[in-house]
Amino acid sequence: MARQVSSDEYRDAFGVADTKRDPNVQKAALEHALDIRKFEIQLYWTRANYFWTFIAAALAAYGAIQTIDDHQQQTDLSVFLSCIGFVLSFGWYCANRGSKQWQENWENHVDLLEDGIVGPLYKTVLTRPNPLTAWATLKNFMTGPRPFSVSKINQIISLYISAIWLLLLVHALPPVSFKAPFSIEYTISLTLAAAATITIWAWGATQGGDFGPVATRREGGITEPSAVTSTTVGIREPGSPPPTE
Repeated sequence: MARQVSSDEYRDAFGVADTKRDPNVQKAALEHALDIRKFEIQLYWTRANYFWTFIAAALAAYGAIQTIDDHQQQTDLSVFLSCIGFVLSFGWYCANRGSKQWQENWENHVDLLEDGIVGPLYKTVLTRPNPLTAWATLKNFMTGPRPFSVSKINQIISLYISAIWLLLLVHALPPVSFKAPFSIEYTISLTLAAAATITIWAWGATQGGDFGPVATRREGGITEPSAVTSTTVGIREPGSPPPTE
């Protein structure tokens, strides 16, 4: 069962500030944390491009079908594409949060491991001095740096896109009426979209706690040839009498 680790246990595990432990352990741990953090950032943008490609394709298709003259076909396709777009956008939002989780995990490791190797480099932030005049204040407000989080901005945008798809879905659906004929297509589309959204939220998280993988190993070897008798292949052993007719 997973449990919370104390500060002393963490420091002991990686040899932080422990002169009796091999200093290479802490150095190697810091290098791994920095490399994996860099890898997580690369994966973050790879996932973002993946979702943006499909969401943009869905938006383009939604705009294209608005030119269809057949109103019923236009409505059916609009509902179907709105469901797809919403699920993709909500999945992008959850993937953003998952990427942020693991990026912060390795950033926290760097914070704890770096002091004894390179000093508090990652934790030290250098910023511009405060402006002294009104013009400098305005200029800094308009063009100066701000500590915005790119990942948080992407999360907000993904929620915004999800809301847009939801509004498009509501707009595409025909007016709700008990007298209207039952549509199996709309029911299946809406049900699958709702099920996918709930499943992503409920089961999409990384498995927590302790778990032991099941290991299997295949044995390999050479099969020895079977013993071959002389009568089978028609070979007479030396010194044996010739076969009788």
